[in-house]
Amino acid sequence: MNEPPFSLHDPIAALATPWGKSAVAVIRISGEGCIGLADRLFIGTKPLRDRPGHTLAHGFLADPASGERVDEVLAAVFRAPHSYTGEDSVELSLHGGLPTIAAALDLLRRNGFRDAAPGEFSLRAFRNGTMDLSAAEAVNEIVNARSDRARALAFSRLSGALHDRIDALKRGLVEVLAGIEAMIDYPDEIYEHASPSRAILADTRAAVDALLATYGAGRLFQEGASVAVAGRANSGKSTLFNLLLKEDRSIVSETPGTTRDFIEGAVTVAGIPIRLFDTAGLRPTRDELEGEGIRRTQIVLDRSDLVVYLVDAVIGLTKDDESVLASIEGRTPVVRLWNKTDIAPAAAPEGFIPFSARTEAGFPNLEAAIRRALLGSFQGEGGAAVIDSLRQKEALERAREALALTDAGLERHTSYDLVAADLREAIDALGSITGEVTSAEILEAVFSKFCVGK
Repeated sequence: MNEPPFSLHDPIAALATPWGKSAVAVIRISGEGCIGLADRLFIGTKPLRDRPGHTLAHGFLADPASGERVDEVLAAVFRAPHSYTGEDSVELSLHGGLPTIAAALDLLRRNGFRDAAPGEFSLRAFRNGTMDLSAAEAVNEIVNARSDRARALAFSRLSGALHDRIDALKRGLVEVLAGIEAMIDYPDEIYEHASPSRAILADTRAAVDALLATYGAGRLFQEGASVAVAGRANSGKSTLFNLLLKEDRSIVSETPGTTRDFIEGAVTVAGIPIRLFDTAGLRPTRDELEGEGIRRTQIVLDRSDLVVYLVDAVIGLTKDDESVLASIEGRTPVVRLWNKTDIAPAAAPEGFIPFSARTEAGFPNLEAAIRRALLGSFQGEGGAAVIDSLRQKEALERAREALALTDAGLERHTSYDLVAADLREAIDALGSITGEVTSAEILEAVFSKFCVGK
């Protein structure tokens, strides 16, 4: 594998906390000789170079040339290989004022440290064997998680759920490959493992398919979904929008046509990050501004992952409602709400959820319906392995294709050399998920998405 355009042994430094005013900022440093370099800048009761790993030191960060003190700090010392990067590291906790942070980073640059590249700390961790590639991706996913469910799934990957699943699948395939290679080396012997080999291949293909089936849900928890609240004018859309956001963002009025343009907000429903849109009421109108709002509503509906459609239970289901629902449901999933049941308690038509945006009656059923519409039967509980990376998905698809070729080769009694080649391709594809088989281009694509301090 090609090396990156910088040395992975240089002493590096970067701000690990956001660039902004805060009570405490953390600067992370790592690399060969970094503890000795940091010690030249540290004034304390005991030199950093004499401290064991996983210890804290109180002191001052100071310019060795002028003796000027930059700030009072706590230095956390980590010794290789027991650190995040697998090499000697120090984390400096200092006051979080912007001038203080800038002065500290400048001091480090002038005294042997270079700025870390995006994701370089995690890249070093991967290269030094403290985490595999799937866990490194999970680090970035935890940082960028938009909901607690996304965080939990990413943490499961960081804790090794995906690595352990892939490793188990690979072990089974290596067992099959060993049997096939034995047939190649000893063709006159009876191949006793042919039947179990096919069984292992079938089980592995099923497991790969199961992992691939989690991709949609995994991406949904990470990236979120667009959900539009739609319906005829005065059906209660803005009240529902405000209810979901838990704040008064949309104007609620008995006057039809109050919402002239779509309004959006961020919310989490059933653990799914959602970009929620309140749209203009759908009705015939000669008002130019309201007509433009309805036109924009159509654009939002076309681009949404899900539409929550409200029908005013007082008025009932109209032909206009039926027409709009028919046009939407051909392209986009729809959750149907029979709204205002607090003042119109008649039974809802089949396919509608009885609901009151005013009293919140039926809200748990709405949440459950949104979850089903977006996630289907996905559960993903109990630390099960879930993928959310396109890279992982493509690797699993390569593995599935190679496994199909392997099984077909055994079925047709193809040359064992060819069967073994297909099986090695499947093993390599699975290995690329955890980083056992990878390239500089893949590493660049993965780690360039990280923030500098990670």
